Amino acid sequence: MLLEAKDITVCYDTAMVLSGAGLSVDTGELVGLVGPNGAGKTSLLRAIGGLVKWEQDTLKGTTYDVSFEGSIIFNGKRIDKLPSHKIAKERLVVCPERGRAFRELTVTENLKIGAYLCTDSKEVANNLARVYALFPVLKERGKQVSGTLSGGEQQMLAIGRALMQEPKLLCIDEPSTGLAPKAKNDLFQRIKEIHDSGITILLVEQDISFVFQMAVRNYVLSCGKVVAQGTGEELMEEERIRKTYFGIA
Repeated sequence: MLLEAKDITVCYDTAMVLSGAGLSVDTGELVGLVGPNGAGKTSLLRAIGGLVKWEQDTLKGTTYDVSFEGSIIFNGKRIDKLPSHKIAKERLVVCPERGRAFRELTVTENLKIGAYLCTDSKEVANNLARVYALFPVLKERGKQVSGTLSGGEQQMLAIGRALMQEPKLLCIDEPSTGLAPKAKNDLFQRIKEIHDSGITILLVEQDISFVFQMAVRNYVLSCGKVVAQGTGEELMEEERIRKTYFGIA
């Protein structure tokens, strides 16, 4: 098993956003994490990537309290006590919602920042070539300031920057948010190609029609808890899950 998160509980002051949530991902899988808005999906990814721990350490001693409980094992190593930059060194990479590129920098500069852990210039160049082969538009826009890209291009840039870290596990948060249908189709095709190349993926997404086609397993999160899991077909056959969590009659 590549990733196992158990009993993850996260509170921001008195607001509990995760309550005993957990999931697992095996090497080579594409696993979906779905559920309604506000379910805690992004918080679970942030916990896995060490960002909740970073908030907890940063806000210590202030009037704002962040609490975290649970265990996270990645590639045979317990990582829930590690800071986020050390988790990234283990090659567990979180690609955040809406990309969050450095808007004042060019596309190529943003991609090279993704390779900050690599000291081999030849390896960086090879990774850059692989990203450009996957997303040719990024090569075309290489000298363009990232803040001027379209929404779809910015999401491609975010995924490309994450790939520059050579992830063992790539966690992608809501990649289709705000995208037009054609851009969404193109992006999910690229994500499928990334998975087909051998990279393990944990995908958080609202559009279950895409996730259920690609994922070998899915977790349904609601109110901070995992309420169901299974293949897309299995979940769609359950009327309660289909109506309550997906809004499909």
